[in-house]
Amino acid sequence: MTSSLRTRLAGLDLRTPLIAASGTFGYGTELEAIADYSGLGALTTKTVTIEPRTGNAPPRVLETPSGMLNSIGLENPGARAFIDEKLPALGKLGIPVFASVAGASEGDYEKVCGMMKGNPGIAAIEVNISCPNVKQGGQAFGANPAAAAAITRLCRKAWAGPLIVKLTPNVTDITEIGKAVEGAGADALTAVNTFKGMAIDIRSRKPWLGAVTGGLSGPAIRPLAMRCVWELAGAVEVPVIASGGVVAGVDAIEFIMAGATAVAVGMATFIDPSAITRIAGEMEAWMGKNGVTCVEELVSAARRNDE
Repeated sequence: MTSSLRTRLAGLDLRTPLIAASGTFGYGTELEAIADYSGLGALTTKTVTIEPRTGNAPPRVLETPSGMLNSIGLENPGARAFIDEKLPALGKLGIPVFASVAGASEGDYEKVCGMMKGNPGIAAIEVNISCPNVKQGGQAFGANPAAAAAITRLCRKAWAGPLIVKLTPNVTDITEIGKAVEGAGADALTAVNTFKGMAIDIRSRKPWLGAVTGGLSGPAIRPLAMRCVWELAGAVEVPVIASGGVVAGVDAIEFIMAGATAVAVGMATFIDPSAITRIAGEMEAWMGKNGVTCVEELVSAARRNDE
């Protein structure tokens, strides 16, 4: 039996349901010499802001049990440099590019989406309203339904293509935020960004990270992210992109059965730059062995069996 990983997401045809998560695959070209990109359905760039950002004070990354803390702080060269210097090379990869954008104000979000408009190399925009490392903007917008909806409306006004909103898990009820941004024009939701955490260096008696707190990612958060995907998929009509600790094909399949249409892979590529292609192969093998011909058969399978 031949199994197909081809997936349709927010009007886009992807060769697999696996997406390189924002902030984990650079601007798409850095790993060309050492990574196999054939399993990627799409690639999400590092988050771009209007003006360049230097990011947070170091140390910025810390390994933790079954995961890692990061506190990069959205370091990036700014939207103009991204468009002029990064996007041309991205267009040669032959993979749909999702541009991740953020801002410190509502106006910033609208402006950066407007700057992305008219660039054929961008297949979709992912609006980052959820980064827990930025003192201005991100987390405040993502934790408030009205603010999240306002940002989404402005981005929808400035950008006509597929619009994805990445949600923070650091809220009481993620479905409340999801329904708000869906109503404001989002075409898909990414669930979830990192969980806010911290660690202490007992030798120096100080926090390990320069910014004190950071975002926890990796397998440690997968059950938590799974719950978020399950709840969102039952509350919204738009597709959900799962994100959180996927390191194997069975992890991605589990998220899809919970209701995800596509799955973002992040930390796994730090360990193995070709992890996404390996995961795609594992998914295809599992599907063939279990008589599944296409990914669509798996979407919300656990939800159907739960009814």
